[in-house]
Formats: sequence, C-alpha cells, structure tokens
Amino acid sequence: MESNIPLRIAMLGMIPGNGHPYSWSAIINGYDPAEMAKCPYPVIAQYLGARPLEEVCIPGAQVTHIWTDDPSEAKSVAAAARIPHVAERMEDVIGEVDAVIIATDDGMDHVRRARPFVEAGLPIFVDKPLATTREELSQFVSWRQSGARILSSSGMRYAPELAALEHQEWRWLTSLTCKSWERYGIHALEPIFRILGAGFTHVRSEAQEGSDLVYCRHQSGAQATISAISDAVGGFGTIHAYGVDGEQYVRMRDTYTAFRNQLVSVVEWVRSGADPFPFSDTVELMAILIAAIESRQKGGELISIASLLKNIPSL
Repeated sequence: MESNIPLRIAMLGMIPGNGHPYSWSAIINGYDPAEMAKCPYPVIAQYLGARPLEEVCIPGAQVTHIWTDDPSEAKSVAAAARIPHVAERMEDVIGEVDAVIIATDDGMDHVRRARPFVEAGLPIFVDKPLATTREELSQFVSWRQSGARILSSSGMRYAPELAALEHQEWRWLTSLTCKSWERYGIHALEPIFRILGAGFTHVRSEAQEGSDLVYCRHQSGAQATISAISDAVGGFGTIHAYGVDGEQYVRMRDTYTAFRNQLVSVVEWVRSGADPFPFSDTVELMAILIAAIESRQKGGELISIASLLKNIPSL
C-alpha cells in the first residue's frame, strides 16, 4: 500500500459504556464540535476540545465507514467524526476498506465480530481485551498461526506518563481501574506489563461483589497488585511503584495522547505489516486476565500462567 494514499478504515461496533467509535474516529478524522457536543460521553468532547481543532487528526488515514450494534447510533457518530459512509451490516465494509477496527470491549464476543474480516484477509485491530475465555484466545492464536493480521492493546500501553517508570528496578507495583475486571482490568494491567515486560508466572484474585483485587507474580521477582473496583472512578489510571532505589507515583491523565499514540501505531502497523510489539505479549496479557477470572471462580486459587497456556496453541 502506497504511503501517500489515505488508509481507509472501518470503525465497527458500539456497546453501552464504551464511546471509542466517537473518540477514535475523531482522533483519526477530526470532528465537528457541535455534533461532538451531543456525544453521550462528555469526557470525549472535553479531551478533544483541549487540543486546537486543526491538530486533531492523523494524516494519511481516514475512518470512511461506521457500523454500530444499534443502527440509530451510527448516524450520530458519523456526523460527529465526519465519517462519510454508514454501513447497514458490518460485513458490508469488506472490499471498501483497507483495515477494520472492532471498537467494542466485550472480550467474550470478539471472535464472532472478527471472523468475517479474518476470512476476508483484512488487518483487524481489536479493542481491549482481545479475549476473556480460553476458547476465544485459542481461536485468535490459531488465526495468527494461519497468517491473519490481528492486533489488540489498551490505550494505556501508550500513556506518555509511563516513561517515568521505565528502566528501573521495581519490586512491587500497584494500580487501580474502575468498572469490571473483564472490561477494564486490562487498562491497569497493560501499563504494568509495559514496565516489567513479559514473564508473569502466577495470578490470584481476591473478589467480592463489584471488586477484584488481583495479585500477580513476575519471573523477575517483582510483584503487582491490580484492583478493579466498579465505582472507583476517581482512582482510574493510577500506578504506584516501589523499588530498590525509591518509590514513584504516576497518574495517566493524558487520554488524548495515549489514544492518538495507539492509533498512530495501528496505522503504521497496517501500512508496514510489522507488529508494534510481539503478539505473544497480548497472549500473556489475556492469560493473566483469564487466570484472574478462573481464580475468582475457584475461590482465590493461585493459577499458573504456564498451566493456563498449556492448551493454547503456541505461536
């Protein structure tokens, strides 16, 4: 694909509680402030509005098609983010675009959503988390083995504030997210993974209604505790790190830059064909998410990541 030809992207899916079709499409295309003011997620208009309007775009890429689970929402997203085409069915974008973004964070339903585009040979970026069951994860790994181009990440992997915590000898990291472990645990986990790298070995979950406290061991000797507490909105995006030479606290506040960095990475991935990070990182991250869910189901049992991955196809 020639770099001077705009990349055509389809934004697919929207479920309650997740406004990425609005935000991601706007970051790529630019947006209409009056229409974006009608977005049901006011924080999106706030962080977009904090940037000069003419700077909100990713040159060389365009969201050309939108499809949402509720058809009545697609026109609103299209108007806000200047998307020229509304698809009646998500499969209708095949043959019209160069890549698709599956913009839902329902990790138990991504295989169904991705299948038509895997079969069509399109590059697919899947919103976090990629999969929250062994079966779904196995399917995605099998597709990758067969040559499918699949990428998934949390935008928090790309948070600029994380640079302050890199390349240090940490012994314990702790982080917190709101909402549920299944949908938002990855937002707290993936930044810690970026800091420590691959090599998580065991996971345990201490759960109660509306709350998971997840304990993780890493092969380096470092440990992490990650909380997903449904109504703890005020603590979202916080990390505290304790190490050999001191301690440090960061809060990932720059949502726009994190998402823009993520989407620039997606565009570069589609164009170049080179993964921005190993897909094995995503497999390990999903294994940690799944291990915590299984630990919860087993009353807090310590789960080995190696044992969980034993029956997942190897890359």
